[in-house]
Amino acid sequence: MPNAIIVGASSGIGRALARELAGAYDLGLAARRTDRLQAVGEDVGGAHVARIDVTEPDARQRFDDLVESMGGVDLVVVSSGIGRPNPDLAWTDERDTIDVNVRGFSAIATAAVQRFEASGGGHLVGISSVAAEIGDPDMPAYGASKAYVSRYLEGLRYRSDDAVVVTDVRPGYVDTPMAPEADRFWECSPETAARGIARAIAKEKDVAYVTRRWWLVSKLLAVLPDRFRADVA
Repeated sequence: MPNAIIVGASSGIGRALARELAGAYDLGLAARRTDRLQAVGEDVGGAHVARIDVTEPDARQRFDDLVESMGGVDLVVVSSGIGRPNPDLAWTDERDTIDVNVRGFSAIATAAVQRFEASGGGHLVGISSVAAEIGDPDMPAYGASKAYVSRYLEGLRYRSDDAVVVTDVRPGYVDTPMAPEADRFWECSPETAARGIARAIAKEKDVAYVTRRWWLVSKLLAVLPDRFRADVA
């Protein structure tokens, strides 16, 4: 059975994806909150569990230790991320978002790709967002950080040969604690999102929208004049 590690598996999309992939993979689950991770591991019938805070200096070492304990890894999903409405531009909120979504994401993504290149192949999946495609006046760091994730994954995909697959998953609104209460347009459950991500993994997609109709929104945003984009945001 292949090995898969989900970083950010204690809640939301990561937790739902662990349930979705259980049975097809020997799972390694990582997040900051080990009590929740233990519950997820029990829920999926057993998993390797490790505390990893992606913003801490030892995040890469903890990831490597988890890989070693599993005897290798074939699939890595980086699902850790935060987003906070911040119309007042409080620096602590912007800083925390950048730390997790940019610096923390990069730490795990690079560690995973280096592992794959050394072992002869693997599949990296990063959870970006449709928010990567338009600036948000209330959450500027979130959209910008997710744009970074998408471009970084693109760079890793161009870097890698066919042995290393890189998938950029761009969800729309998903019913998680991070989703603002007012945003309910085409919202889906974490379980629905997880099923879409599992399909993208199986098909080794370069870019996948979850749910797939958010692809239409992406195309619309790409052609809207800037004055209308500001109204949408």
